[in-house]
Amino acid sequence: MLISVNGTRLWFDVDGPALEPVGSGMRERPTVVLIHGGPGGYDHSYFKPDFARLTDVAQVVYLDLRDHGRSARHDPSDWTFEVCADDVRAFCDALGIVRPIVLGHSLGAMIATLYGARHPDQAAALVLVSSMARFDLARLTEAFRRVAGDEIAENARRAYSGDPVSEAEWAQVFAAFGPNVPTSEVLARRTQNPEVRPAGMAQLRRFDVVGQLDRITSPTLVCAGDVDPVTPLGAAHEIMEGLAPGLGRLEVFEGAGHFPWLDVPDRLWAAIRTHIVTHGP
Repeated sequence: MLISVNGTRLWFDVDGPALEPVGSGMRERPTVVLIHGGPGGYDHSYFKPDFARLTDVAQVVYLDLRDHGRSARHDPSDWTFEVCADDVRAFCDALGIVRPIVLGHSLGAMIATLYGARHPDQAAALVLVSSMARFDLARLTEAFRRVAGDEIAENARRAYSGDPVSEAEWAQVFAAFGPNVPTSEVLARRTQNPEVRPAGMAQLRRFDVVGQLDRITSPTLVCAGDVDPVTPLGAAHEIMEGLAPGLGRLEVFEGAGHFPWLDVPDRLWAAIRTHIVTHGP
């Protein structure tokens, strides 16, 4: 489905009802809005079918960011974290999603963080999976070194700094993202937009919203894998330190990498469900 908001057209899909019959009435269920990673290489598709498991406690909305997936394309140089964060606000307003729980993964979690800071009055809660509030190439490189050794760490440093790497070198870096990564079959389902990747990566390298974390007012669950080299534990602790006291809850998942639902699904889903049930309607 497509909807026009904030000067663009965003594609979305829905799993589960927003209302359920209870006795003689209808009860409102929480709505979780999912924001995918990227930039340019991902859309909502890698969340499926795994995130459908949350439909036992909430309605799940899959959203393709502007210039990603099946959403509208624009001048790639105009793509920013800020405009995507504002899109999320406009999207929820347009659909009448009141007090959403916004869940982002990787780049999507960075956008969710900025959304929470720019629009603190909207979300009932945030869930940040494999996130950072500040890009730190040295921190990322050292994390890859710990989990994969010097050669792959150097390839990761080059890739994330904008230097060219071969497909074989990137494949080694991606394999080090965690014990489990999306399969080739899952990745083949993506609708990619390579044109936005250079601008998106340039934005990523400049990303720093640490000074805005104290603007967030939504209860925030921070989920981090202890063997994730892309968004290592130091990044999660930095988010927690920037949030207002008592607002954040950090869950560290032992043995999990950048895609924790593939590594420790039962533990991850339990933590997210608890956050949804606690802070949803």
